[in-house]
Amino acid sequence: MTQDAAVEIKALKADSFGRISLMRGADGSVFVRRDLRHVPLWLRLPAWWLARREARGLEQVRGMADVPQLLAWDGRRLDRSYMEGAAMYQRPPRGDLPYFRAARRKLQELHRRGVAHNDLAKEANWLVLEDGRPGIIDFQLAVVGNPRSRWMRLLAREDLRHLLKHKRMYCREHLTPVERRVLKRHSWVRDLWFRTGKPVYRFVTRRILKWEDNEGQGPKP
Repeated sequence: MTQDAAVEIKALKADSFGRISLMRGADGSVFVRRDLRHVPLWLRLPAWWLARREARGLEQVRGMADVPQLLAWDGRRLDRSYMEGAAMYQRPPRGDLPYFRAARRKLQELHRRGVAHNDLAKEANWLVLEDGRPGIIDFQLAVVGNPRSRWMRLLAREDLRHLLKHKRMYCREHLTPVERRVLKRHSWVRDLWFRTGKPVYRFVTRRILKWEDNEGQGPKP
């Protein structure tokens, strides 16, 4: 699907890894575009790698409801379908047990398809859609693999633990005893990330790229 005649409606986010915009196609359809053409030369390879990873993750969940659908990927621009809704931090699902039950089912479907999202600690990656259903976006860090493999099961548990952290924040009274135990159990992946990966991530984003993640709400203005 080509969207060469598309026009930008508004910018949703712009950082060192590309510009994300809400677009209108020649046929009037609205979609989201990640454009890498203005990425600095020294960041083009990691930006391309992240976009390619997102395209692979979206291809794996093609046809699944309440996640973006891949429209096009040509190595420079990634187009995906637009879902109307608000980020979790913009429309908090306080006390909304049906939301979190549906979110868990959505996560289980994602994992059955062989995808671990790997970035669900960010509230910005959870949507509250117009009718209150959960949606999941931003597959840049998604991992695709055999859902029965030990590695994928470990990543799936981390996805679940991040969802339960949000449930603890907004719907604590409905946490089950099993869910409380899951929250207390930290994997070696999580511990390794906090000891090694996260300090490097903070140095790169805050010192080199000059932006902060702002607890999953995107770069600060």
